Amino acid sequence: MKHTTRLLFALLPMLGLLAPARAAVETYAIDPVHSSVGFSIRHFVSKVPGSFTKSSGTIVVDRDNPEKNSVEATIDIGSVSTANEKRDTHLKSPDFFDAARFPTMTFKSKSWERTGEDSFDVTGDLTIKDVTKEVVLRVKSLGFGPGMQGTMLSGWEATTILSKSAFNITGPAMLGTALGDEVAVTISVEASLKK
Repeated sequence: MKHTTRLLFALLPMLGLLAPARAAVETYAIDPVHSSVGFSIRHFVSKVPGSFTKSSGTIVVDRDNPEKNSVEATIDIGSVSTANEKRDTHLKSPDFFDAARFPTMTFKSKSWERTGEDSFDVTGDLTIKDVTKEVVLRVKSLGFGPGMQGTMLSGWEATTILSKSAFNITGPAMLGTALGDEVAVTISVEASLKK
């Protein structure tokens, strides 16, 4: 019995060496070239899609304790694109985003709640124009792996539904009920590990 006990104690350090190493906290920079922020909104009886083509930010990842993850992102309002130059100019005007006064929108997470093996409800503060509201993003981790030249990448998808009027984006009165209030948002992110 004593011999068995001594053997177990002798093996414990070796077993520790065989255990998988715990990942350190990692910071990833959002790659705007391989990321997108899309949206759609009802127009009469159809939906009009659009996107913001310029974004930046960081995602701090603790793979062992994902509830400690965090994300901060900034989106350039001037990069809005709906494949119609006249409409894009109108969206940047004071009728909608007022991009001259409020050139960016920002999101900063406050909590990550696991909802599945690779999915999370990420609650945070979204600021558009001069309004800050708490929103929940339904986030899915697409994984981690090497990219070009061995750079470590992480991939993410997120969706949410926003009320444009809640952020004082109402549009001109002449539009009446032609334009819906709910905006469906779909975000795809590729981010590279910062060294």
